[in-house]
Amino acid sequence: MAGVATRLPAARRRRQLLDVAQEAFAERGFHGTSMDDIADAAGVTKPVLYQHFPSKRDLYLELLEDVGHQLLDAITAATAEAGTPRRQVEAGFAAYFTFVAANVSAFRLLFGGGARRDEEFAAAVTRVTDAIGEAIAGLIAADIDPEHQLLLAAGIVGLAESACRHWVRNDLDQPAEEVARRIADLAYAGLRGVHR
Repeated sequence: MAGVATRLPAARRRRQLLDVAQEAFAERGFHGTSMDDIADAAGVTKPVLYQHFPSKRDLYLELLEDVGHQLLDAITAATAEAGTPRRQVEAGFAAYFTFVAANVSAFRLLFGGGARRDEEFAAAVTRVTDAIGEAIAGLIAADIDPEHQLLLAAGIVGLAESACRHWVRNDLDQPAEEVARRIADLAYAGLRGVHR
């Protein structure tokens, strides 16, 4: 072990463990990462890690939820401050891509293949994408029924995720703002044509 970390208040220790676990799981996947790896990287003993998380699976599930909430909060805060539908689309995509640029490991954890191959992990990711979709659906200013709004919102979430996958995999050097603007232009053009 790299050395035992100083004693932290429980909430700060838990946050530290989540951050360390995020990096480990994003790099090596769920099966390739052990609780020993996480404890070692955090500079704590395994019993300390187990005080906060009863199992590796519980830690991973909490991490998926935590990352999802961070992404949703970023999008919600950005769109709340936008004054027009166009600005909401731009701000939402900018928040999404900026979050990914600053948290590539979080994006890989949430939308990487490992989370999708396990039924329980996939359900956690679906809850995240559904929550983002519901937030977006409420912003769609078209005279359409709620089911139509949710369908379009799911498409927008898929567009953001797919574009981010491509961006992360191929060209992360391209600025987040530029990528977000291009995808926002596409989404807004499509939304302008929506009608019953």
